[in-house]
Amino acid sequence: MLPILIKYILAEKPQSQNVTICGWVRTKRDMKNLVFVEVNDGSCFAGIQCTFDKSVINDEKTEKALFSLSTGVSVKINGNLIPSPASGQAVEVAASSIIILGDSPAENLNGETKEFDIQAYPLQKKRHSLEFLREIAHLRPRTNTFGAVSRLRSRMAFAIHRYFHEKDFHLLHTPIITAGDCEGAGAMFQVTTLDLASGRETDYSKDFFGKKTYLTVSGQLEAETYATAISRVYTFGPTFRAENSNTVRHLAEFWMVEPEMAFAQLEDDMALAEDFLKYVINFALDECADELKFFDAHVEKGITENLRQVAGAKFAHITYTEAVRELEKAAHNKKDLFEFQPEWGCDLQSEHEKYLTEKVAAGPVIVTDYPKEIKAFYMKLNDDEKTVRAMDVLVPRLGEIIGGSQREDDLKKLVKRMTALNLKPEDYYWYLDLRRYGTVPHAGFGLGFERLIQYISGMANIRDVIPFPRAVGQAEF
Repeated sequence: MLPILIKYILAEKPQSQNVTICGWVRTKRDMKNLVFVEVNDGSCFAGIQCTFDKSVINDEKTEKALFSLSTGVSVKINGNLIPSPASGQAVEVAASSIIILGDSPAENLNGETKEFDIQAYPLQKKRHSLEFLREIAHLRPRTNTFGAVSRLRSRMAFAIHRYFHEKDFHLLHTPIITAGDCEGAGAMFQVTTLDLASGRETDYSKDFFGKKTYLTVSGQLEAETYATAISRVYTFGPTFRAENSNTVRHLAEFWMVEPEMAFAQLEDDMALAEDFLKYVINFALDECADELKFFDAHVEKGITENLRQVAGAKFAHITYTEAVRELEKAAHNKKDLFEFQPEWGCDLQSEHEKYLTEKVAAGPVIVTDYPKEIKAFYMKLNDDEKTVRAMDVLVPRLGEIIGGSQREDDLKKLVKRMTALNLKPEDYYWYLDLRRYGTVPHAGFGLGFERLIQYISGMANIRDVIPFPRAVGQAEF
């Protein structure tokens, strides 16, 4: 039978009840007649204090276990839950027995061979830098910070599924291996069973799939096939980008949320994006209050209030052309304001996005109608034939958090656009079939899940909001 989680014991306070606690030792204090052991199981921030009265212990195994306890040791403790006389805690365990499930030495131990040498447990009771913790990503979930990130990430995933379920979207599992480049950027990881180091000319007809294949950068194109059949779908899965970007905002492997709607235009897409973002932020405020309180105190001051403001705001709308005009005006008034000088046709940089949210809109803003040259081939062309019906949702502190568009549903225009970008229409025959047979207006967007967690938690580096980050030169664990 599974032990009761500490979060339920602390919440329900079933006093005078016999309980079994399983977890990892955070601290041990040895007094004259008492031993205080704080145990945490990761279900919440708080641990529970287990008190051993040495004057009544007559079990040699328990005495030996208490003597050898140190930070990180896993234990099973039995005792009675009683009101705590100490301040800061309502209950504690008057412990009667303890079993050590796994040792965690505080000092280096030499084994019979080098393979059995054990280094001292690296997570002693002190503050560790995030850089150090990235080096031990297999142990960092045991810290307060990464325990909080893990719980927040789990709850946000649940919130996303619940939101789309309530909106009658169907979950779609799109392929991880693909032969097409959704974004047309070419930054894809190749998948092959061939020996590319042989020196011989590569014949991909002999490869596993009979052609060049890659890890997907997006499930959007496949999602469109199902949206144009069952109206509303969403994907939530891993995506991969082989971009050589060693920054705090980029990962080579990350999770994407991508809803797709038939019979929808750009305005519907913007409304869904705003409603969705407010929903998940409010969910975090309601369901992850302890974690947000921690992030507010130890990661980024004021983040909870900032999230409340975004959740209660009416998102401003501005066209790309209007946004660039505002940025050019600001750059003219202050020459060194931006590292990258704004001009019509440029891709908005993070510094531009933050200026738009913090100075121009004073809150979240949706930028629409981007130049076609800086957007993907599938976006619907506006009547001016210069811009596309695209939109980016920008939020204070982060910048872009959602990107989407109305999709081009006109076969001739789509083929013309693909040809201009040197994409072979025959490689996308199945995608074009959606325009040949019963085409409809449709739209969707993408949200990087890690960007969302980064935004809600305030964590500065995106590598700290995914369990095992994959980035340039980094594929450990």
